[in-house]
Amino acid sequence: MFILLPMDSDDVQEASLVALDDVKKWALLNVEEGQLVEVRHYDDRSEINEWVEALVVIDETQNVAEFLQEQMMVLVAHNQRDIDDIVEAYLFRELHEILG
Repeated sequence: MFILLPMDSDDVQEASLVALDDVKKWALLNVEEGQLVEVRHYDDRSEINEWVEALVVIDETQNVAEFLQEQMMVLVAHNQRDIDDIVEAYLFRELHEILG
């Protein structure tokens, strides 16, 4: 499963989740069988060729209409900001879905 995150950098250990308007790098997480397998970074979302199943955003106020139109599940990470915490929250179903 591929999960997309708007991040402030491509440093896997230090990057933080940011608002869609503030994205500097898109992190594409490959999560398989409850494990984070790979993290790839992109400058532009149009460079991503995989089918992204979910987008994680910082709060419910984000403009996510285009992602919903692309049939992505949109999840909110209220308190999680780094990749490890977001993956853990996803696996434990602690992220809330925005319904279109």
